[in-house]
Amino acid sequence: MAWDFETDAEYQAKLDWADTFVREEVEPLDHIWEHQQFVPLDGARRKAIDPLKDQVRKQGLWATHLGPELGGQGYGALRLALLNEILGRSSWAPIVFGCQAPDTGNAEIIAHYGTEAQKERYLQPLLNGELFSTYSMTEPQAGADPAQFTTRAVKDGDHWVIDGWKYFSSNARTASFLIVMAVTNPDVSVYKGMSMFLVPADTPGIDIVRNVGLYGEAMNDGTHALIHYDGVRVPEEAMLGGEGQAFAVAQARLGGGRIHHAMRTIGLAQKALDMMCERALSRETSGSRLAEKQFVQGYIADSYAQLAQFRLFVLHTAWKIDKYNDYKKVRKDIATAKVIMPTVLHDIAWRAMQVHGALGVTNELPLFQMIHGAAVMGLADGPTEVHKTTVAKQVLRDYKPNDDLWPTEWIPKKQEAAKAKFAEYLELEVGNS
Repeated sequence: MAWDFETDAEYQAKLDWADTFVREEVEPLDHIWEHQQFVPLDGARRKAIDPLKDQVRKQGLWATHLGPELGGQGYGALRLALLNEILGRSSWAPIVFGCQAPDTGNAEIIAHYGTEAQKERYLQPLLNGELFSTYSMTEPQAGADPAQFTTRAVKDGDHWVIDGWKYFSSNARTASFLIVMAVTNPDVSVYKGMSMFLVPADTPGIDIVRNVGLYGEAMNDGTHALIHYDGVRVPEEAMLGGEGQAFAVAQARLGGGRIHHAMRTIGLAQKALDMMCERALSRETSGSRLAEKQFVQGYIADSYAQLAQFRLFVLHTAWKIDKYNDYKKVRKDIATAKVIMPTVLHDIAWRAMQVHGALGVTNELPLFQMIHGAAVMGLADGPTEVHKTTVAKQVLRDYKPNDDLWPTEWIPKKQEAAKAKFAEYLELEVGNS
């Protein structure tokens, strides 16, 4: 029976190296170049970070989400999950290891649907971490409902002209290109009437109206752009996939992106739990350590249980992805991981914040940032509520209605069936008595 929770020794050695490397070499970057992960490298940052990337490459851990044909190792989702747990502790780690969102998913799109010219111009530099990209899908009036998207792309000779507004297009301010979803045929279903385009960032007509920040960031100094596409003209070969294939193209990136977020969240939640345990053992109040207080013990136990369950579920989902090599077959589990993820991170970080007292809510610890990050994760790549409906629909497919008046587990009917099944023994029992 094949059932093993151990990682092979060779890859475990790589994970051990990555764990030490991230703690000692990468996490310090978070404290000197905060919020600069998606700014192209130059000067001092390049001198510091390029050698770190080289070390990752020498270990065979660069871009492990990709197959060998794209410069990765082809390790698969399960091994990626084990690595991403480590990378999730640091905002710089995915950059150093060549697997940062949204560029990972955008690279997959170009690899599968891009022209040779697009691959030459954008794919390899993207894989090398030399440039960044934007996935421009959400619209300000539409939220999570693509049926309300109004950004249009109209054919004009051998070009397409894009007009409309997009919201929360992350990293647009430093991106070299944008992948834009637009309506190309408003007369058919939204799932057949939308197309995807690769648009260079310097194309005339792209107007970044505001760079929306997250809470706590300076106004108009964030990384999530509100963009007005005003007569943006691109050649017909800028289309990714065929006309009307936007949703098929999108699924090439969203399934992987969602589970990658979950993988990294394991590491971030573990960091919060580590902080909670250290504080509990270090702080005394009312005559004893916090670790001896039952409330705190409850926090630790609940957090450990939540994280252990979440981690096992994510690893099982990654195993399924490797087994089937088809995100559609694992759609239910990916959506479930996406649903669980923000709650696990929020709850553990919140408890850790409480255990740290007033210090926990300050900007001198990362706990409130984690809590805010949990809120973001509840919306990124689709809100939790949408994924819950997906999970429910997928679960219900494995069931069928009961045509009887009474439920299948109605006890009186079960009793009658049991009596009929064992009638000869019951008669013997009565006779003996």
